[in-house]
Amino acid sequence: MFMKLALQSLLDRKGSVVLSIMAMTISIFVLLSVEHIRHEVKESFSNTVSGVDLIVGTRTGSVNLLLHSVFRIGMPTNNISWQSYEQIASSSNVKWAIPISLGDSHKGFRVLGTNQSYFQHFSYGKQQALRFAQGDEFDAVFDVVLGSIVAKKLGYQLGDSLTLAHGIADTSFSRHDNLPFKVVGILAPTGTPVDQTLHVSLQGLEAIHLDWQQGVKISNNSLTQTDLEQAALQPKSITAFMLGLKSKIATFKVQRQINTYANEPLLAILPGVALSELWQMMSMLEKTLLLVSALVFVAACLGVNAMLLSSIRERNREIQLLRVAGAPPRFLFLLLELEAIVITLTSITLASILLLMSLALSQDYLVAQFGLHISGAIYSERSVGILVAILLTSCIAALIPSVYIYQKGINVGG
Repeated sequence: MFMKLALQSLLDRKGSVVLSIMAMTISIFVLLSVEHIRHEVKESFSNTVSGVDLIVGTRTGSVNLLLHSVFRIGMPTNNISWQSYEQIASSSNVKWAIPISLGDSHKGFRVLGTNQSYFQHFSYGKQQALRFAQGDEFDAVFDVVLGSIVAKKLGYQLGDSLTLAHGIADTSFSRHDNLPFKVVGILAPTGTPVDQTLHVSLQGLEAIHLDWQQGVKISNNSLTQTDLEQAALQPKSITAFMLGLKSKIATFKVQRQINTYANEPLLAILPGVALSELWQMMSMLEKTLLLVSALVFVAACLGVNAMLLSSIRERNREIQLLRVAGAPPRFLFLLLELEAIVITLTSITLASILLLMSLALSQDYLVAQFGLHISGAIYSERSVGILVAILLTSCIAALIPSVYIYQKGINVGG
């Protein structure tokens, strides 16, 4: 009876009610979207690398080292000598080491030089190992393994040939077009920067840079591709490397040894700590987005408040009839509060449907452009808390018209 009366009252004023629902739906949609994308991006970043105890690079900021070694964002200030890498990797505390060499690209996608340890030990998410959708890891000097997004977006298949470009820009004078690579493997999707990366051997990178110096091609290499495949190509330097240790207890000891390494200035970071620093840096932007979204919702609540308040003048006859029928003033108070709750719940439902539809339509674009796999599970513990706060705020915002109609009911009764 109570709910039926509230619904009928809203239907009698459907024009203004629909406008209020639209305004509140958009505000809740924005609020839920910001929270869901924030949560998913944070999860995606956290799941990018796992099982790595230390990341080692040249002495720079820990966040900068994390960004270029894991997320392929930015460039390192310097390289690590191969001798230093071998010495640290052969330490008694080190279980495995993954060398990383960056600098080249292919049609906007970064190229990562490494060795077979990458496919054996690199993991993401909850200790998930890399899997191949097609083919296998590289073996020959001029083999390349593609991330899933690279293969999908550029349409590459096993056996296709491609050429790398020196540096990030892909221009005619920067391409290593005399030494093409052959696609031998395509990795399964991971939802990490791995999907947007081309993986080649360190020997392959060394081969294509034999006739380059300081980013400039200085001569035509007389060695053929066959000659280079048979040559013993030793890397001179790498960008960074990841370490897995035999014992977690030794982590800080090894980190201290690397940070005080005598042969060259190096920095060893814990990925989890560096990720926390990264999110602290982004927390201001995160809070600003949530604040703007909250203010949009408060504005929508005030709109509903104004609508309910203005409707009271049109409801004098309804109030009189209810009072004659024996409805106490608190009944009128609760009736208006219930109307506000119905409007809010309807808006939450519509906003949730709109968000799910938006995610379904934009999923491919987000994966292709940003490598983000945004889950369709839009309700987390925090988002449910936000929805409860939305309901409470709506009830509080409706207090003014509810109290007003309560007083009016008393006067009518009197």
